Amino acid sequence: MSDYYKDLRELIGDELIFMPAVAGIIRNAEKEILFGRKHNESNWGLIAGAIEIGETPAEAMVREAFEETGLVIEPERIIGIYGGRDHRFIYKNGHKVEYLTIVFECSIKGGNLNSDNEEMKELQYFSENNIPPIENNYPTYIFRSQQDERAHFERNSK
Repeated sequence: MSDYYKDLRELIGDELIFMPAVAGIIRNAEKEILFGRKHNESNWGLIAGAIEIGETPAEAMVREAFEETGLVIEPERIIGIYGGRDHRFIYKNGHKVEYLTIVFECSIKGGNLNSDNEEMKELQYFSENNIPPIENNYPTYIFRSQQDERAHFERNSK
């Protein structure tokens, strides 16, 4: 957690905060998607994280991918933007968050995949037809390799 979010939490405690975030669909040469599992968590997740103050969404995606995986990636396009009640979480420590997440399609430019790092316990590629259980409520559309070029977004909240 960045100093900004630590300071914010000191001021408001566990109350609900709105957090801009990014997530990446990062595919290997076989077109499988990279997922990570954090320490002490059973579900998988996309490589993702909060956008920091002064950072563009693309910069945040590059930083998060390197921190969580050791890979150097490049965001190629926006697949979709997701938010609202379906993207609220209460973490084990009681912190409440509602994410507004920009999902990027990313290409790998370099680096070495580094499992069992400070942020992730496990990293694994999965085929788009075999997506593991994940916490986030993303539409299955984002995992398909054949998509139109338009960004997807939810039009109505439930």
